[in-house]
Amino acid sequence: MPRTVSVIPGDGIGPEVTREALETLDALGLDLRFDVLDHINADTYLRTGVSLSDNDFERVKASDALLFGAIGDPRVTSPDYARGVLLRLRFDLDLFVNHRPATLLHEDLSPLRNHRSRAIDCVVVRENTEGLYTDIGGVLRGNTAHETAIDADVSTYMGVSRIMEYAYSIARRGVCMVDKSNAVRHGGRVWQRAFAEAAARNPGIRSTHLYVDAAAMRFVSDPSEFDVVVTNNSYGDILSDLAAMLAGGLGNAASANLNPVTGFGLYEPVHGSAPDIAGRGVANPFGAILSSALMVEHLGWAPEADALRRAVGAVIAHGQVTPDLGGTAGTKEAGEAVRRALTAA
Repeated sequence: MPRTVSVIPGDGIGPEVTREALETLDALGLDLRFDVLDHINADTYLRTGVSLSDNDFERVKASDALLFGAIGDPRVTSPDYARGVLLRLRFDLDLFVNHRPATLLHEDLSPLRNHRSRAIDCVVVRENTEGLYTDIGGVLRGNTAHETAIDADVSTYMGVSRIMEYAYSIARRGVCMVDKSNAVRHGGRVWQRAFAEAAARNPGIRSTHLYVDAAAMRFVSDPSEFDVVVTNNSYGDILSDLAAMLAGGLGNAASANLNPVTGFGLYEPVHGSAPDIAGRGVANPFGAILSSALMVEHLGWAPEADALRRAVGAVIAHGQVTPDLGGTAGTKEAGEAVRRALTAA
């Protein structure tokens, strides 16, 4: 029986890079059926005021996975649009794991330019449904000189424990837990407790701890020391982008939003909608293709996922890349190069 993948190309460069990812998946010859929801975008929101209808949400929920392009349009100034699509999917499907691998595909791509940069190969595991992004808070005396804004940083023992469990389940060498428990005492206590318990359950895995400011410095000084980094929603948002840049840029960065209990995942490149280059045919499709590699791996096709990653690496090594990586290839040319590399393997 074919596996059904929902596809939301979205806005900006999303449709362009998603098209290349889908054509590349077709080239693998897997038993996949694509349910493309190309009406979920800013045009629909501006016309109807609806970000993601209940019917469309149910279509996504009924599928085996979701491949996502990008969300965001300069014509939409309200945050309700993006929250209504991407954050609704994350929260309502309980995609509590944000899995962000950072692997250097070619040594020339890293801005560090030293021997340590060649060994970047880590995953930032970000708690995805709690923290500062829960939209708990409010404003007092808005639009006055005494305006007061409050955003609550939420950490539950259940939420922190399960993200620790996932981090240890994928670790090869070690887990580094990142927090700011010396300053954020109450949430920090929950993170420290769950981390200590997870470490005790996994004595064969090296367990370390860093405050977030020290972790940022260590990423720059020697990112090769990291295997799995586990942290909260906001710190993970920042550190995963830092790791991506050290590994060659956001254009290559893939991500998975996962619920390991249900097995459902939302897979998306992290570069955003990039409206400044949308429609010009120069967007980097590698992030979307590598996100699809994460997807097929989680659907049970690990060899095919590895083949995709090797093909992208081969194309980068041959310089058939888009302008963000210093090349002259267009989006379609770069995608075609990956498919040729797949065929030649």
